[in-house]
Amino acid sequence: MTKTSEELALMAESGRLLASVFGLLDRTTLAGMSTLQVDELVEDYIVHDLEARPASLGQYGFEFVLNASINHVVCHGVPSKSDVLRDGDIVNFDITLEKNGFIADSSKTYLVGAVKPAARRLVKTTHDAMWKGIGAVRPGAHLGDIGWAIERHAKRNGYSVVREYCGHGIGREMHEEPQVLHFGKPGTGLVLREGMVFTIEPMLNHGRRYVRTEPDGWTVVTKDGSLSAQFEHTVAVTASGVSVLTLRPEEAARRAS
Repeated sequence: MTKTSEELALMAESGRLLASVFGLLDRTTLAGMSTLQVDELVEDYIVHDLEARPASLGQYGFEFVLNASINHVVCHGVPSKSDVLRDGDIVNFDITLEKNGFIADSSKTYLVGAVKPAARRLVKTTHDAMWKGIGAVRPGAHLGDIGWAIERHAKRNGYSVVREYCGHGIGREMHEEPQVLHFGKPGTGLVLREGMVFTIEPMLNHGRRYVRTEPDGWTVVTKDGSLSAQFEHTVAVTASGVSVLTLRPEEAARRAS
């Protein structure tokens, strides 16, 4: 379950490369693009520019390199020609990357054009909630501390936390132990140890927390049609706290290590 220093160094490289993929998307005008065009852009960049492997492609039979989840889509949105990003949308891109045998996983919710204040607030709160969870990571802490910090922040701001999906251990495989819930009680659950690597990826809904899966078997949406947002990082437990392996440049000031 824990990684050696050599393995952590390789995971940090995968995380750095994955962060650069989001840098590419930051420089891209998303309005007017289909989610399939974004998928193709990201695949080309990972394969040809970074000489890495998009780890989601073919995973569990998934045919694309990323999930694109727009507005009321909670997660696992399938890229499509017909899903064109429009002014006012929010969209989460969930992307994985493998380099040297190790996988990094991260996601970011983007604001497309002029987004209404209520949607902006949801996105900001979700980002902040992820960081509340990251801030709870240290040797000797419990998994429940992470979930409690996330859910407390969400509830204080009037949002609900999706419970059906969680963070996970990661390394040579995309999904390893432990499962990292985004709700919980402090002082409960697995004790964190130096060298553990896992994702923290809360999904917050503007309305109630309940979700359903569309007939395609992938796309998960809010039952009440309310907006949903998500952020995700891959983190490692260090001797002194936590290292965010997929840290993006604009988040440098929030570094938790």
